[in-house]
Amino acid sequence: MSQRTTVILACAAAVLLAGCDRQGASSLLGAASATDGARASGLSPAGHEVAPVFDPNNYGTTIDNVFFPLPPGTIWVYVEHTPEGVEIDTVEVTHDKKTILDVETTVIHDRVYLEGSLKEDTFDWYAQDKQGNVWYFGEDTKSYDHGQLVGTAGSWEAGQNGASAGLIMLADPQKGDTYLQENSPGVVADRAKVLRLDASVTVPYGSFDGCLQTADSTPIEPGVREYKFYARGIGPVLEVTPKGGRGRVELVSFSTPSP
Repeated sequence: MSQRTTVILACAAAVLLAGCDRQGASSLLGAASATDGARASGLSPAGHEVAPVFDPNNYGTTIDNVFFPLPPGTIWVYVEHTPEGVEIDTVEVTHDKKTILDVETTVIHDRVYLEGSLKEDTFDWYAQDKQGNVWYFGEDTKSYDHGQLVGTAGSWEAGQNGASAGLIMLADPQKGDTYLQENSPGVVADRAKVLRLDASVTVPYGSFDGCLQTADSTPIEPGVREYKFYARGIGPVLEVTPKGGRGRVELVSFSTPSP
């Protein structure tokens, strides 16, 4: 399962934050707590499966989904406290493009540092269809240990070795919707379910209401659930893994170019 939070904006921040306003820093986490996540219904097969047909002629050149906008130059910084130390994850939308299956994708650069030493260096590829769904076309990821390359596990690209593009964010997510995010045989098989659209979240960057919450899982890591929270106009702000995985990944900084 991907360990990053894949991330977001298209207009001025004051406009984009409408519907997911900041509250006072003293606000409680509410629905974003690990306890509430554990009570969620998980990925029940009773959910509505969303599976649009892939069509290389059905994509645009911008990504402006309200829960997953990716304007070039936007940067998110996340922090996680782990038993090994503090991890800092910097995610940047580059101006680069990569053509995959005849689709021009946007390139995202994601770097994770553990106590100041590079741990992961990844390039992710996304594109948005004309209906507003954001598709995930794969990633080129490298793992490091004290500056030394130790592996590329988790890398995949749609159209190669049986891999196909998945959905990272729906155009109109509704409670109960389920969708395949990543699909590369023997590498990744992530699936998500929409749990709610009214979650409240407090992270170091701020407090937000009206957020989307999903539950993510993969048969590659049975029993592990990741609960992710997306703020309107910002994108991923929090990731909680109650058991069997990481702890709490929180947004601490966000910046986007002026329109």
